[in-house]
Amino acid sequence: MTEFQNSKHQKMEEKMSATFNDVVKNLKAWVVFSGQVDRPWLRVLRPGFRHCFVILNDGHHWLSFDPMLNHIDLRVHGHVPPSFDLPAWLSSRGQTVVAADVDHTHKEPMPLALFTCVEAVKRILGLHRLAIQTPWQLYSFLMNNQKERVYG
Repeated sequence: MTEFQNSKHQKMEEKMSATFNDVVKNLKAWVVFSGQVDRPWLRVLRPGFRHCFVILNDGHHWLSFDPMLNHIDLRVHGHVPPSFDLPAWLSSRGQTVVAADVDHTHKEPMPLALFTCVEAVKRILGLHRLAIQTPWQLYSFLMNNQKERVYG
């Protein structure tokens, strides 16, 4: 690589890094709790809190990360304007929606755990709490420890 190309490449990396850091700073997250399940053994969990997933807004797009038993549904909802109140819309359809802080400042690795919907959500939020295992426990933690509460 020539010196010019090297300099250009370095500037692009710096710009992308700054852009990524801005997105992370502006990232807003909500955890959505649902009582609908398609596996009978999940009915042992508290009604209304048998599954959870995350919706995110970076100021430009709505994203959803829905970890299911057979796959992860990751979507960028380009058809939904970033100003649309997606948490309220989900809440109006019977989902429990809680605003959640995103904290990626931890330097240590996450504790080893089974990969469940709760564990996937905790990893997106940067929540290092091994004791949180069920959607209800996650909901209770968020209600007691987050700046914002239930949405809608």
